[in-house]
Amino acid sequence: MTQLEYARRGLITEKMQIVAVKEGVPPEFIRDGIAAGTIIICHNIKHANGTPLAVGAGLRTKVNANIGSSSDDMNVENELEKARVAVKYGADAIMDLSTGGPVDEIRKAIIAETSACIGTVPLYQAALDAVRVKNKAIVDMTVDDIFAGIIKHAEDGVDFITVHCGVTRGTVERMKNEGRIMDVVSRGGAFTIEWMSYNNKENPLFEHFDKLLEITKEYDMTLSLGDGFRPGCLADATDRAQIHELILLGELTQRAQEAGVQVMIEGPGHVPLNQIQTNIQLQKRLCHGAPFYVLGPLVTDIAPGYDHITCAIGGAIAAAAGADFLCYVTPSEHLCLPNVQDVRDGIIATRIAAHAGDIAKGVKGAMEKDIAMAKCRKKLDWDGQFALAMDPDKAREYRANSPVADHGACTMCGEFCAYKLMDDAMKR
Repeated sequence: MTQLEYARRGLITEKMQIVAVKEGVPPEFIRDGIAAGTIIICHNIKHANGTPLAVGAGLRTKVNANIGSSSDDMNVENELEKARVAVKYGADAIMDLSTGGPVDEIRKAIIAETSACIGTVPLYQAALDAVRVKNKAIVDMTVDDIFAGIIKHAEDGVDFITVHCGVTRGTVERMKNEGRIMDVVSRGGAFTIEWMSYNNKENPLFEHFDKLLEITKEYDMTLSLGDGFRPGCLADATDRAQIHELILLGELTQRAQEAGVQVMIEGPGHVPLNQIQTNIQLQKRLCHGAPFYVLGPLVTDIAPGYDHITCAIGGAIAAAAGADFLCYVTPSEHLCLPNVQDVRDGIIATRIAAHAGDIAKGVKGAMEKDIAMAKCRKKLDWDGQFALAMDPDKAREYRANSPVADHGACTMCGEFCAYKLMDDAMKR
């Protein structure tokens, strides 16, 4: 049985107990959330070295790092180093989005390298296999080719897969009729639309959704229902195509849960500040509280090189409004494939956003960390501050590179440190 089926029978599994301890909540809380569809445990039964990851209502907001090769950069070791750095700096999950070089080797190496939760987009696999192995065009993929890619990833131990099941011919027509500046920016969504247009057929993952459920159920693999019509710029946010797709994803969520398959929903990428809460509320209502996995959202389109910041601003608001899982964006977004430093910067920025959201949501233990930091700062306990820091290495580096006097304060205020002055004042 799947974790969802166990939960609906009132049973607490070993995986539920493991994540309950990590989250600091009773296992019954996890079980009841899974049964209701508001919590999921991402863990493929084939992922032998993987650690179960709980995502959902009442839990710490999780952070994902996207890595993976492209046709312009195929270095396997680069991607493995990104995976190591992502985990070191606090990523809960890693998505391998490789589309260049030995993609099977890269995926298997990333899975073997870390115990982190692993996600992928199997449609990329199907497209690459069609082009490279079968010498066909992407539009010549068969339905069997598409499902073969899904099975391959399931067998390798991938914990959750992004599938663009809501990209339908009807949604495409709504997008065309309303009009958009950037049309479709989702790679998987674009592949699917190109295939549908050429073959004059419906999306196979929508048409054959029951087959998809059969495969994922066998591995207890989580479906991440992808947002193929996510806005690629602020002007396209919360439009007819995006919301129509979300309505379909809500319907598919019900079908998946009825079949015993765990589901989360993927959310928009570029959203103005004043629309973020509305987007979260719409998803939660239309998808019956299923965990929401958000890319950013980015709150402005004019900050290339700093999009980890635009992402963190939107991510904090999204998390506070109820988003459960944030996908990071790196400084190199829209410019180039991220390097190792970009991955580190993206992870830290999004972890800050997730933690800020957790404080606002009242997640257990979130505010306590900030209180502990305040106490360490008051005492000028530098080691304590470093231990609590999001990025201890960077904090230590700044401290080490600054000339520190005997007074023990930082060089911002030096001998006129407010903490020290207040200590003296309060003793009088």
